[in-house]
Amino acid sequence: MAGTLNKVMLIGHTGDEVKMHYFEGGNCIGRFPLATNEEYINKATNEKVSNTEWHNIVVRNKAAEVCEKYLKKGDKVYIEGRIKTRKWQDDKGMDRYSTEIQCLEFTFLTPKDGTTSESAGNSQAPQSKPNSKPSPAPKMEEEEEDDLPF
Repeated sequence: MAGTLNKVMLIGHTGDEVKMHYFEGGNCIGRFPLATNEEYINKATNEKVSNTEWHNIVVRNKAAEVCEKYLKKGDKVYIEGRIKTRKWQDDKGMDRYSTEIQCLEFTFLTPKDGTTSESAGNSQAPQSKPNSKPSPAPKMEEEEEDDLPF
């Protein structure tokens, strides 16, 4: 295969508030943990087993500001992005690695009106605003006849 792909899609619950970091020039990043759960039945013991995986989410600039404003601890969110591993040194000079999800798009799945239904506001970053209702599809006018052969 000639090409490669680095794509991640997650649906989970935020583990904390978005932590913002601002830089010179007006750029910023937001970071927050995201929990995904896996449940299955252990066939040997017939018990329900639940595993939680934690993901470090990084979102940039305007999208980070939107997340900071609207995401709260425990909110359900869809994240789409790519995996990035960073190498850094701790205070003892030891090499450490952090694996993060660089968020490219997101959709808030927790309704903000207090209901428990899973109606998602269309909140893809950075194009649209949080909790905006998807606009109805434009009504198709009856097709006009044209001189195309098909």
